[in-house]
Amino acid sequence: MSVTAQEASTDRRASCPAMMVAAPASNQGKTTVTAALARYHRNQGRRVRVFKTGPDFIDPTILEKASGAGVEQLDLWMVGEETCQTLLADAASQSDLILVEGVMGLYDGSPSSADLAKKFGLPVLLTVDASGMAQSFGAIVHGFTTYDPELAFAGVMANKVGSPGHADMLSETLTDGVPYLGHMLRDNEAVLPDRHLGLFQAAEISDLDVRLDRLAEQIEGTRLAELPQEIEFVSGEPNVVDQHLEGMTIACANDAAFSFAYAANIRCLKAMGAEVKFFSPLNDITLPECDAIWLPGGYPELHLDQLAQNLAMKIAMKAAHEAGTPILAECGGLLYLLDILEGVDGKKAEMAGLLPGHGKLNSKLSAIGAQSLAMSSGVLRGHTFHYSSLETPLESVARATSVRLNKPGEAIYSVGNLVASYVHFYFPSCPAAIADIFKSGKNNGVLG
Repeated sequence: MSVTAQEASTDRRASCPAMMVAAPASNQGKTTVTAALARYHRNQGRRVRVFKTGPDFIDPTILEKASGAGVEQLDLWMVGEETCQTLLADAASQSDLILVEGVMGLYDGSPSSADLAKKFGLPVLLTVDASGMAQSFGAIVHGFTTYDPELAFAGVMANKVGSPGHADMLSETLTDGVPYLGHMLRDNEAVLPDRHLGLFQAAEISDLDVRLDRLAEQIEGTRLAELPQEIEFVSGEPNVVDQHLEGMTIACANDAAFSFAYAANIRCLKAMGAEVKFFSPLNDITLPECDAIWLPGGYPELHLDQLAQNLAMKIAMKAAHEAGTPILAECGGLLYLLDILEGVDGKKAEMAGLLPGHGKLNSKLSAIGAQSLAMSSGVLRGHTFHYSSLETPLESVARATSVRLNKPGEAIYSVGNLVASYVHFYFPSCPAAIADIFKSGKNNGVLG
């Protein structure tokens, strides 16, 4: 059935209460507050959709558990303005509330959370970790809410507050008419545990529902329980993806060691005509029948013994590689394909041995930031974030570009039809380039 231009335009508009949860810096409790709000409103019977600003794999697992709905990434550079617009409009047409968790500090990065909020008219809930703080709370709020006059604020809330009296003291320090919407007390029984890459993933926290409900109870009776203002979103033009992978089956690693895969990447593969079959390098002894393999990032360093002892899977991976099956390995996937992987405690384990080299987990961050990779069929966008380092005799076949620094970024390695890098790619940024990797790997010159 045909749709007129006027009807299509009408169909692309949707309104929904929405706001961004942001903070002055990382580790202020943005995820905790966003999860508490999502769970509270879900418990009231509302349909809640949550988005995460920036290329994050971990926080979305918590936010999905809190809201009961899938969580997508919003990033003006990696995802693109038009796709972000469409994701928000689609969510608005099906939801009673949209929450967007910011990344790092409100004004950090380019583009920043503030840039995203301004682009789509999202009012900001400024979340401040007020532990060990009194009058300085008002100074921080004043600075952040006046720094950019074009940015709208829904209000401010205090997190990790010591007592109701402490909360009263904090609220009295506000001088600019910014609404004080409430506070959340420190609650050790509800804290979300973390490690080197961030929070634990939802599946690793056995009592997560209990913690989320405890957090949601703190929203009750505060102005935080009120719905934010309604925002109108307009969908971008439909993105038509060519059937580059029609008839292909791609095996995607998916378990506790390899879980850093964007939902948008899976959708992109399917939109290109591929069937996606999941398997576990931790537990399975064979690969599914497939035409290509994708090893996303994750936590192989936390599962050294199990990965090393699963000889059948390592043999299956080696046989697939020797048979010419295209393989894409990202970050943790790259580490799994090395000869040796060493944990932060110095313990070493033998990995699959498809890439010569030794990976080592370090106690400090090794690399972070947006990355782009120029290929013969276009430019792939993504990011890097890892604590490990790599020693290999291999020469890189290409290098990504560090977008912020405008200089060479992560190395791209290849052996046969295997392509491996620390970069986590966002497939929809250039589907044709991803299709080239999964169809032919390096041997057809897709890396330039």
